[in-house]
Amino acid sequence: MSIGWLVTGARGLLGQDMLAELATRPDAVVTGLGRAELDITDPTAVRAAVTGQRVVVNCAAWTDVDGAERSEAAATAVNGTGVRHLARACADSGALLLHVSTDYVFPGDSREPCPEDAPTGPVNAYGRSKLAGERAVAELLPRTGYVVRTAWLYGAHGRNFVATVLELAARRETLDVVADQHGQPTWSRALARQLAELGRAALAGRAPAGSYHGTADGHTTWYGLARETFHLAGLDPARIRPVGSEKFPRQAARPASGVLGHGNWARYGLAPLPRWHDQLTAALAERPFAALAEAARRNGPRPSA
Repeated sequence: MSIGWLVTGARGLLGQDMLAELATRPDAVVTGLGRAELDITDPTAVRAAVTGQRVVVNCAAWTDVDGAERSEAAATAVNGTGVRHLARACADSGALLLHVSTDYVFPGDSREPCPEDAPTGPVNAYGRSKLAGERAVAELLPRTGYVVRTAWLYGAHGRNFVATVLELAARRETLDVVADQHGQPTWSRALARQLAELGRAALAGRAPAGSYHGTADGHTTWYGLARETFHLAGLDPARIRPVGSEKFPRQAARPASGVLGHGNWARYGLAPLPRWHDQLTAALAERPFAALAEAARRNGPRPSA
């Protein structure tokens, strides 16, 4: 039996990988809509897009963290009100909603990984806007709404930290990278696969609605991620220099720790995402990262004699 999947935000970093993953599933009939095709702040358009779908994966989001600090109402219109429109449309049509959220809904001051039911407390406007979306899903879809929090996402489509590090490696001798923020680097392709599996489990009644943490196992710092990226790319990790967050002041506060726990995957018999190092190793073996690494090795600064 064919299953209708709608992917919103389908032209973004995660959305494109979500489309590619679902294309490998013979029973999936997929509709992918980017921002130009579907504005999730338009409830009439959302209702029309959701009608007839069985699973909706919401990858649409305002992701400019500092921009949200300047324009919180605009960010909340997308991350909060837009998600409410999707949840209401899913409630009316009977579709499942897999909504992608963020570790930024937590204060980031825990010394232990935050479990799925940990108290929220965003430290910036972006986190508040995403929490509004989570609350809409919980309110309107208590039995068919799934919130999947992710963090430190990188992938083949769009700007991200891993790609930026490799691009800078071709131009700079050294890179200063923040070493006092902790998180879980997560490959968008691995997360897309996890979302597809969660959707299948939800349809089969094996995964109850609620919150899940879609981040890599283990954790590191931005500095640790940059060093390992260099190492796996065949570059000298000593070119990465650790600095404190104060070296790069930002308009929006960043949580000191975005490390999340993964208890619900095991609790409901679902495999969690692999370790961050294993994901990074796999990602760097494929384009465009392999091409960026090769360019950095070819064009980057040469070690002095």
